[in-house]
Amino acid sequence: MTYRRSDEPKGSEITPESIWTDRRQVVRTLLAASTVSLAAPSVAAGSPTGRILEAKRNPAYVADEPLNSWDDITTYNNFYEFGTDKSDPARSAGTLRPSPWSVTVGGEAEVRGTFSLEDLLKPHALEERVYRFRCVEAWSMVIPWVGFPLAELIKRFKPTSKAKFVAFTTLRDPVQMPGQRSAVLDWPYVEGLRMDEAVHPLAFLAVGVYGRALPNQNGAPLRLVVPWKYGFKNVKSIVRIDFVEHAPTTTWAAANPREYGFFANVNPAVDHPRWSQKTERRIGSGVFAPRIATRPFNGYTEVASLYSGLDLSKWI
Repeated sequence: MTYRRSDEPKGSEITPESIWTDRRQVVRTLLAASTVSLAAPSVAAGSPTGRILEAKRNPAYVADEPLNSWDDITTYNNFYEFGTDKSDPARSAGTLRPSPWSVTVGGEAEVRGTFSLEDLLKPHALEERVYRFRCVEAWSMVIPWVGFPLAELIKRFKPTSKAKFVAFTTLRDPVQMPGQRSAVLDWPYVEGLRMDEAVHPLAFLAVGVYGRALPNQNGAPLRLVVPWKYGFKNVKSIVRIDFVEHAPTTTWAAANPREYGFFANVNPAVDHPRWSQKTERRIGSGVFAPRIATRPFNGYTEVASLYSGLDLSKWI
């Protein structure tokens, strides 16, 4: 028999309090370009599938520990648009149609409009970056993403001096995303970054993983990756980007502000109200593997200067 500390969540079963409360009330082509192979690192289980992407590995962002396997990354997901269990997205996301896809850009910017994904990606050279990924539920992975810096896209749209924040909106389509037929959250899913966060070199727009186009359950065809923040900030299946003067009302912060703040920086010194954030469980490490210590900002301490003077125990 194995034992678990009372402050440690059982990663495969945790559902945020606001979700189980609401439950009681409510009973193909991603890229038409080259298909030059990106040599993927060894995969512990399963083999990558889907369209091969042309990308160059960025040596500035490499793993200092083993990568999670393709199976880990594609079968254990939070994506409530397809269900609240970790296995639901892999099972149900086949209804999503990631091509054709368009993204609308609006708000305080000189360049606005609706752009096909191909037009959006055309000027950008894809690269592979390995980032640690930390979920607020105290589980984590190490993932080789393919994409390009968010700052490059922002520069193209020439935000004005009024643009202090960037808001991202996920597709709202209950036919394609059956989880949206439930009122577990207020759809569509919205997330946001302060402008200085959005243009930081670490902020990344991903279109692939392990050298292949993003699987539906991982946020196809376009998702945000901000590795120093908890996973819920990493909005998936983006259809709208808005440059705004004031902080957008984000989905989880609106649903339960006590547990899910706007900033959501990984902070082992501030416990979640229902469990400790001091340690994490690396997915794929085995049932008996010891938990590992969580690092401030998930180890990406180069972002710390963004929050100088901000009380990160208050502004979670």
